[in-house]
Amino acid sequence: MKLKEMKIKELFDTSHTIAERIFDNHTYAWEVLPEIGDFIRSLGPLLPENEYRKIGTDIWVHKSAKVAPTIMMAGPMIICEGANVRHSAFLRGNVIIGAGAVVGNSCELKNALIFDEAQIPHFNYVGDSVLGYKAHMGAGAVTSNVKSDKSLVVVHAEDKDVATGFKKFGAILGDGVEVGCNSVLNPGTVVGKESNIYPLSSVRGCVAAHSIYKSQDNIVAKENREEAPAPKKRATRKPKVVK
Repeated sequence: MKLKEMKIKELFDTSHTIAERIFDNHTYAWEVLPEIGDFIRSLGPLLPENEYRKIGTDIWVHKSAKVAPTIMMAGPMIICEGANVRHSAFLRGNVIIGAGAVVGNSCELKNALIFDEAQIPHFNYVGDSVLGYKAHMGAGAVTSNVKSDKSLVVVHAEDKDVATGFKKFGAILGDGVEVGCNSVLNPGTVVGKESNIYPLSSVRGCVAAHSIYKSQDNIVAKENREEAPAPKKRATRKPKVVK
């Protein structure tokens, strides 16, 4: 995956997040990680009061969101329309959970931007990361956001290494990425849109869009397949309205 393929516009349709403006004047998604908290504090007071309720300090929750009473959370944070935050989730602040997104049982999030309809459903850790529209992490998959030697994270593109200057940086997942169960995304991982990561993978570096990651030395491009025609719908009668 070359550096130009990691640009924000190559990874995401930013219309699928309430935080679209955070990407203004940035080239790569990891550049927004230090700004998530301040962005939430600036956006939260502008959210319509008839749609969002404010909880405690700097936490805004859409009234249609399903939030289990057993979660632990700290601000700043925004939970958007129709999101589902389940039992025992631990939300540590600087978190945006997009519309229709799922944060499941016993998941932990901190300093994370989760696009609309992304799913983090079972026993996941997501820290210092961005997950794109409809990205999905299988059960037990985690982002590792600190290197074992505590050195600064470097993004290893195919054509160039990029020093981020961050001690903590997990992963960037493009739109539609599927991460298999119990996989580890090592610090500075970038996965292009619509790619699949096999279960039990340890991913280092970058994975190009529309790829299948089987192992570090076995990454293959997805085959182009023509879409099957949609099945014909059966004709149905509309029920009569009794007046």
